[in-house]
Amino acid sequence: MSKYSDDDIREMNRVTIQAAAQYLGISAAAVTMGMRNALLPIGFAVKNEENRYSDSWHYVIVPERLIAYKHGRINEIQVKNIEDSLTTIVKSFEEMKHDLLFLLKENEGSEG
Repeated sequence: MSKYSDDDIREMNRVTIQAAAQYLGISAAAVTMGMRNALLPIGFAVKNEENRYSDSWHYVIVPERLIAYKHGRINEIQVKNIEDSLTTIVKSFEEMKHDLLFLLKENEGSEG
C-alpha cells in the first residue's frame, strides 16, 4: 500500500521525487529516469545546461498528472501538447535571458 493518498499528494506544496516514487510504488531512480526520458508523464525534467561539469537536473512533478498517471487516466496527446507548449515557453525565456545578459554586458561597457 502507498505511503501517500491522492489527497496527500494534492496537499503537498512540492511533490518530491521520493514522494512520487513511494506513491507509485517504484524507485526514485525509476522516477528520475522515466521523467528524463519522457516515459513517465507526471511532470517535467529539465537539464541544467549552464553547469557543463555535472549532470544536473531539475524536476517538477505536477500533482494532478501524478494522480492521473497512477489511476491510468492520463491522456498522452494532451500531455504532449502541454509539453510542446512548455518547451516553446522555456525556449522563449532562454532567448530573453540571453538578450538580457547581452544588454547588461553592453551597459557595463558603456558605463566605464
